Amino acid sequence: MHKFVDEVLIRVQAGKGGAGEISFLREKFMEFGGPDGGDGGDGGDVIFTTSGQLLALSHLRPAHLYKARNGFPGEGSNCNGKKGADLIIRVPYGTQVIDPTTHAILHDFTEEGAYVAAKGGRGGKGNAFFKTARRQAPRLAQPGEETFEKEFLLSLKMIADVGFVGFPNAGKSTLLKALTKANPKIANYPFTTLSPNIGVIDDLAPRPLIVADIPGILEGASKGYGLGLSFLKHIERVRLIVFVIDLENAFVEDELKILKNEIESYSPELLLKPSILVLNKIDRFEDKKFLKAFIASYKKQGLNPIPISAHTGEGIDALRSELVKLLKLGAKKKAAKKKIPLKKKALLKKKTTKTKRTSVKKVTK
Repeated sequence: MHKFVDEVLIRVQAGKGGAGEISFLREKFMEFGGPDGGDGGDGGDVIFTTSGQLLALSHLRPAHLYKARNGFPGEGSNCNGKKGADLIIRVPYGTQVIDPTTHAILHDFTEEGAYVAAKGGRGGKGNAFFKTARRQAPRLAQPGEETFEKEFLLSLKMIADVGFVGFPNAGKSTLLKALTKANPKIANYPFTTLSPNIGVIDDLAPRPLIVADIPGILEGASKGYGLGLSFLKHIERVRLIVFVIDLENAFVEDELKILKNEIESYSPELLLKPSILVLNKIDRFEDKKFLKAFIASYKKQGLNPIPISAHTGEGIDALRSELVKLLKLGAKKKAAKKKIPLKKKALLKKKTTKTKRTSVKKVTK
């Protein structure tokens, strides 16, 4: 089993340029054929590109130097050297390319694309390039351009549609298994989940929905306590947050308040995202009347929770329908925000055309 890696410091180096060639044409009956040394080829680039098959940065080795191929040297008969092969480094969606010295984000792979991390060195000019009317037989050529090592910090922030947040042993992994085809580690002790688990729901929307189970968050996680701090960044880009709380603890309001406080301390913008409160493990209550009254008391407080049992599957259908409802609502709001600027532009165009017409009429008078 591979260790989950969401941050890695790597070294890269582009290929250096090939050297230009010093050569002269030598053929029968052509004693002084002139210079025909070709140019060297450019060195290969180091390029980061996205891959949908990757979910972590575990395939990258920090101590390894990732180097592109050097350019080939030029040859006689005005033959230029071949360009060195580019080195393609694949990274998962959500990877940020960061300068380790300034901590500036150089590129953010929120969607499919590529980023040239190191440009290959230029190839040197051959002696044919330096031929002039006065210098008919130049005996000089340029060496290829040298390249140097660069360091990049790659940091992964998962791009998921739904993120599960809760205390350790709240049943998040079991819920992930009930909703998706994922098979996370499940056990009856805290911190079973030591790294984010990913699942896919492929029957709720036109495209598959990605669900992320974040390791359990404790009070003080935003300050470095427990495991939550390392993985809170993975819910920054989710469209919907699901708060999963163990109903057996009977401190729903307190746990929800702690979770929201930790999230707010990390990033206040996360609380602006739509969320669902899930009360898990209702199968542990034999008295159904008491359970109904217990849940109704939370509804009176305006919490509007969804009671479920991730173990038996009870209430999962209600949760699925609520997920679809909120995700569709969020998509409509996002589409509405994009349309507003277009309407404003149209209104501005109408106003400018009206003012132009009136000004023309005044001039003609």
